[in-house]
Amino acid sequence: MTRRLAEVRLDALLRTACDVIAERGLANTRTADVARAAGVSQALVFYHFATKERLLAQAFAYATEQDLQKLDAILKSAAPPLDRLRKLVRLYTPGTRAKAWTMWIDGWSESPRTPELEKISRRRVLRWREAVREVISDGVRDGSFTCEDAQGAAWRITSLIDGLAVQASAHPRIVPKAAIGGWVNEAVARELTLTPEQLA
Repeated sequence: MTRRLAEVRLDALLRTACDVIAERGLANTRTADVARAAGVSQALVFYHFATKERLLAQAFAYATEQDLQKLDAILKSAAPPLDRLRKLVRLYTPGTRAKAWTMWIDGWSESPRTPELEKISRRRVLRWREAVREVISDGVRDGSFTCEDAQGAAWRITSLIDGLAVQASAHPRIVPKAAIGGWVNEAVARELTLTPEQLA
């Protein structure tokens, strides 16, 4: 197997593993499930990943990297802080990404028992908080926002979104997904002395 072919197959396997994990959950995902969904032999899965645990951790890391690439693209943009903040909040808020949130919530619940998952999850959480803090600080400097504690505001905003994502995933019948974006915009507006309409 050439190196290039191995890399392509690895990428495809990780993408498929993410889909299977989001559908079945970490605890219920087997290497055979991933192999079947990818249309490959289980031996090929084990060629890339020696154990099921390694497969799950690498899939989780792969999903993290996809999210962080989108995050970095927003941060590197030359757009004004308010535009970058809108994009960050939209990207992070559950909605069309419900499937991805299911995977993340599952990963968080496994983190206390799985050190590798905890490390990956912690990196993602801290990177998101830092991104929001960075954009808030930029907005305070140029006069777009008013906020005396950018770090605290970033934690409160992202923690609210995390909590709403958990509730929307666990109790979809009682949490109206259509309302979540508005609730988040209201909270962000209060933190930064804006109006919800400025964030819509």
